[in-house]
Amino acid sequence: MPTEAPISIYIHIPWCRSRCGYCDFNTYVLPESERRQTQDPYLQALVAELRASANRATNQVTTVYFGGGTPTLMDSADYALILDTIADLYDLADDAEITTEANPETLTPAHCEQIRATGVNRLSMGMQSASERVLRTLDRPHTLGRVRKAVGWARQAGFENLSLDLIYGTPGETMEDWLVCLDEAIDLQVEHISAYSLIVEENTPLARRIAAHEVDDVDEDDVADKYICADERLSAAGFEWYEVSNWARPGYECRHNLAYWHCDSWLGIGAGAHSYDGRYRWWNPRHPLTYVSEINSRTTPAKASDRSDLIPATPSDSTENREELTETQIRMEKVMLGLRLVEGVEADLLTESELKRVDPYLESGHLVRRGSSLACTLQGRLIADGIVREILD
Repeated sequence: MPTEAPISIYIHIPWCRSRCGYCDFNTYVLPESERRQTQDPYLQALVAELRASANRATNQVTTVYFGGGTPTLMDSADYALILDTIADLYDLADDAEITTEANPETLTPAHCEQIRATGVNRLSMGMQSASERVLRTLDRPHTLGRVRKAVGWARQAGFENLSLDLIYGTPGETMEDWLVCLDEAIDLQVEHISAYSLIVEENTPLARRIAAHEVDDVDEDDVADKYICADERLSAAGFEWYEVSNWARPGYECRHNLAYWHCDSWLGIGAGAHSYDGRYRWWNPRHPLTYVSEINSRTTPAKASDRSDLIPATPSDSTENREELTETQIRMEKVMLGLRLVEGVEADLLTESELKRVDPYLESGHLVRRGSSLACTLQGRLIADGIVREILD
């Protein structure tokens, strides 16, 4: 058995059938006519990178996450190729959490069954809204009816761990729209719900529509009210919040995302994917064609440094593709991520001057002490990022 700390593996699948108006992720529209000729070289590059990364890594893999993009554009044989490679190269835990993101319109009863048969045991579906009007604003092609069907197909296929992603604060979304969305998500009896406030990123179609006054901008007060409603509704339905934007039924917290938030080690495989080992962070080229070219041109597995305990996943020896974090940076990331979690952050991670800046937030009720930890209250969660900016040296 491996003696090193467990690791998680993220697999980036960068393609979508269409691009949502709010999206600035590393994704690319892939016409159906080009799917196999584009995907096959990319999948082979994923396998090559996994093999190079496993050159010295002896860690047990406890979670695998297929993200994107739209991973469910892949055939089940593509999932099997990646998961079989991981199982061959690493010590894949028997109880590993294996997640795929999914868009409802890409799922069918047969596809759900085939994906489940490969070993994928958790489905994270992008529902976003129950309102067709809001979905159109977001440029989402599915309907609420399709979400309901997809959840049913996933259950029939044997998925016992389902998550829904929701977005609130979309221009034109009323409070009634949001409450209906929450109730619909709860009624689907899933194990996990993520609810994210809409972030309008620069240079996206939605940002241009707002700039042209075609739709209203996001109202921050409205967003705060909807977050509070989400927490109330989900808590009443038996969900427990464990990270600012995530609620789960007991025992169904996303183990893969917790690895990120706990600053554990992970491998990022694919175009634009980042990796981290507790000291070093390294990343791949963003564009899939550049990524494939770089992986194919590699003659020997590259290393992040000469340290023997690093996970060797970087595709390039270039210092432009990696960084060594300082002790201060590591500490600050632990504070920033810890305050987003229900357990909070250990107070001894803070300096004396930072602890003094914590006091006003304790007095205002945005933070509370729980034993040796500091944690956000509901009101604190609304401004968690701002609290971090204010208290850190």
